[in-house]
Amino acid sequence: MRKIINDADNVVSEMMEGFTGAYSRYFRKHPEVNAILSRQKREDKVALVIGGGSGHEPMFGGFVGKGLADAAACGNIFASPDPNTIYEAAKAVDSGKGVLFVYGCYAGDNLNFDMGEEFLRDDGIRTAHVRVRDDVASAPKERMEDRRGIAGDVFVVKIAGAACDAGLSLEEVVRVTEKARDHTRTVGVATAPAQLPGVDKPIFELGEDEIEYGMGLHGERGVLRTAWQPADVLAEKMYAQIKDDTDLREGDEVCVLVNGLGSTTITELAIVYRKIKKLLDQDGIRVYDADLNNYCTSQEMGGFSVTFFQLDEELKGYYDSPCWCPYYAKGELTERACAAGEEDRCTEEAGQGDETRKDPGKDAPAAAEPERERKGALEELSAEDARRMLVYIADKIIEKKPYLTEIDSAIGDGDHGIGMAGGMKKAKEALENMTGEKNVYAVFEAAGKAMLMSMGGASGVIFGSLYLAGAKGMEPKPVITAEDLARMEEKSLRAIQERGKAEVGDKTMVDALSPAADAMKASCGQGLLPMLKAAEAAAAQGVEDTKKYVAKFGRAKSLMERAVGYQDAGATSVWLILQGMREYVEG
Repeated sequence: MRKIINDADNVVSEMMEGFTGAYSRYFRKHPEVNAILSRQKREDKVALVIGGGSGHEPMFGGFVGKGLADAAACGNIFASPDPNTIYEAAKAVDSGKGVLFVYGCYAGDNLNFDMGEEFLRDDGIRTAHVRVRDDVASAPKERMEDRRGIAGDVFVVKIAGAACDAGLSLEEVVRVTEKARDHTRTVGVATAPAQLPGVDKPIFELGEDEIEYGMGLHGERGVLRTAWQPADVLAEKMYAQIKDDTDLREGDEVCVLVNGLGSTTITELAIVYRKIKKLLDQDGIRVYDADLNNYCTSQEMGGFSVTFFQLDEELKGYYDSPCWCPYYAKGELTERACAAGEEDRCTEEAGQGDETRKDPGKDAPAAAEPERERKGALEELSAEDARRMLVYIADKIIEKKPYLTEIDSAIGDGDHGIGMAGGMKKAKEALENMTGEKNVYAVFEAAGKAMLMSMGGASGVIFGSLYLAGAKGMEPKPVITAEDLARMEEKSLRAIQERGKAEVGDKTMVDALSPAADAMKASCGQGLLPMLKAAEAAAAQGVEDTKKYVAKFGRAKSLMERAVGYQDAGATSVWLILQGMREYVEG
């Protein structure tokens, strides 16, 4: 993977120059070493210095600030800072009350920070250190001192910063920080490797369908390499391992951090947290606060970690103490929406309308292919025929999700298949509740509304209108003919073009829908099946024609000529929908 750098040897110094330049109101770079110093430092308190290798941004330099660290000593990428950097960083922020060092438990960090402390003590400066060791996968409980420090740094630095700002003595700051460290547990998984600047190979290899369970922040081997697993399966396994390593029990309170390792999205982190929260609720463990973010990263590594920070009243007080830096803030304007003691009520209110909604993708039995009321080709559509036909189409589109995703990924953002499948699931749910409906147009309206209200993005509006706009406002009918369906699709096309402004040749779904609507209008007198065959063929040709066009709308618009040669995903969906209509009517 290419890196956006100048010279691999200057990555850290240039990164720090840019970082402190961007946030010069809050930070300054030490003039002699790679250390970041806070401009918001309070005097007459224990100084907090954190540090470690660069490449984990925003940890460590990004956690310097009010109520957090006073300085961060930064090493090269994935390498501990040297003793002189540690010494100079601490000297710059010492105010006579002593210095506490907080860093991850790694051999290089331990050696260099120990030596830096020796230099400081030679100068008469009192020092202490707390090594973060939250990674439960890196060593068994009986060898706690051998465990690595990973995303648990966030909680330990937060509490240490609050204790220092509270004016506690060095001894008391150490006690509180060690307590925080000992109440913190993390497990991580890697889904894709990272690559160091200036190196032409990833730091480890991982197959496309593999994950490394218990992977460290620097690519250290985990405890298990296994096949790819869904988010819920991973979350359950990680939850169980963390819980087995603690004394958590019903009634306890925790803060939860789901931390991305670099390239993992907030979307994915939120899906993981969703399952973690359910497991905590089942065990009666209350979530005091939760965070989803990329705080402790490993370049562009894929994957995430889950951290539990077990609270008592003392730790809760320090956790709620205000802190702020450009990447992390708690307290004051960032406090939780619910005051202490109100969690149950607020959680109950927040969950209203969500937990009770039916998830069509879960617990719903797999739908059998809808059976026709009549054998042979249909000559008209009753309301029940229309309902069953649209369920058949929904199943077809859901099945084609990978195909649509692949097409959209070539020149778009790859979400079309996901959106269409999600919309069709909602449509199917609505249709399954319409057994006995006598108005054909009401069936199409219900399906269109379900898609419109669930899909989001342009596709939700456009494809919802494909069903909804043509049926809306029509006089109720128990049966519709080929002519009625042709008029409905023509009406839908007009509404879609009026809303989206697309024309034939713009590389959109209109390229398939417009010729299909024309074919339906021209052949509706021949009957329902011949009309749908003509519409399907016209849509298929429209899809093929999109390969010749430059995109005028959507994500592919920016590609200009590079979009030529690829078919449009929206047009493909129109063709599949019409194909589904023809297949159902044909029997």
